[in-house]
Amino acid sequence: MNDSSWGAPQNGYWGPSDHGTGRGAAPAGPAYDAHNAQQTRPVPIVPDVPEHGGDQDVERGAARLSGPSFRDEPTRARPLPGEVPQNPEPMPDAPQPAPAPQKKSAGRDLSAAIGVGVGLGAVIVASLFVVKAVFVGVIAVAVVVGLWELTSRLQERKGIKAPLVPLALGGAAMVVAGYARGAEGAWVAMALTALAVLVWRMTAPPEGYLKDVTAGVFATFYVPFLATFVAMMLTADDGPWRVLTFLLLTVVSDTGAYAVGWRFGKRKLAPRISPGKTREGLLGAIVFAMAAGALCMEFLIDDGSWWQGLLLGLAVAASATLGDLGESMIKRDLGIKDMGTLLPGHGGIMDRLDSLLPTAPVVWLLLVLFVGSG
Repeated sequence: MNDSSWGAPQNGYWGPSDHGTGRGAAPAGPAYDAHNAQQTRPVPIVPDVPEHGGDQDVERGAARLSGPSFRDEPTRARPLPGEVPQNPEPMPDAPQPAPAPQKKSAGRDLSAAIGVGVGLGAVIVASLFVVKAVFVGVIAVAVVVGLWELTSRLQERKGIKAPLVPLALGGAAMVVAGYARGAEGAWVAMALTALAVLVWRMTAPPEGYLKDVTAGVFATFYVPFLATFVAMMLTADDGPWRVLTFLLLTVVSDTGAYAVGWRFGKRKLAPRISPGKTREGLLGAIVFAMAAGALCMEFLIDDGSWWQGLLLGLAVAASATLGDLGESMIKRDLGIKDMGTLLPGHGGIMDRLDSLLPTAPVVWLLLVLFVGSG
């Protein structure tokens, strides 16, 4: 290839030539020899693809300097024939691979949750059927830990300082009073605990007094008072079996709601409160709890009947669901997912008591109506 391959003008136009104007002549310059000027021909502004075997660096340099039409274009050399571009751009119409379908996730570590649940169940059953007083102590410990989690989250997220000391002491005393003196003892202990909260908070500055004592009285009712009904169930002759029935029905209701909702759930039950709960899950909770209730009342409770178990299971499914939604409202208001991290796979103690606490008075009342106080 001769030097005529440098046909691109340096200044973007064709100027006069020393050899006349009969033919298009290349501008004078070091890139052109006079005896080859007549062999040149005008070329378009768009640079030609360089011939194979030429000086590639020079060709690319000429293309970059070939006039105003290229001033705004990127300074990237065009590939040679047969050369694969280093960064090829994807075709606009090329089909994109479909995203892989995502599997449903349980949202928690199931292995840890099952292990912790089995461990807690073993402790509860062992204390329940060995010595009743030991199980009362288990209830009191759960109440104190639950109060600590609740008051800690209230202070962290809302700046509400509900006094923990009178709540913890009064809560434990409330459980013992309910076991020893029944409902009357529980009511008296609750009133004294609320009074202690009011007095204890007076030792701090008055700012925030109303919201602090209000939260303290709410915590008194929500955690220890409702838990007292479990201790009152225990006082009957078949008390351990009543408590076991209460625990089994609540756990079965939660399990049925989770299993059916996770597999078949489509229609939201309360999307603004708990988006994960579905109507199908509620139906699963009712069916599972009613079946378990019929079995428990027939085989575990003295003088119980299967039809009473159906009603008991229905009531448990309703109260457990409402209790779960109630704590979901609290956690959503606080902007948290779990009340604590004490139980791997579950969250905190309050995350396990959410459905148990409101279910306890319901089961206690129905058992008293069905088979008496024992």
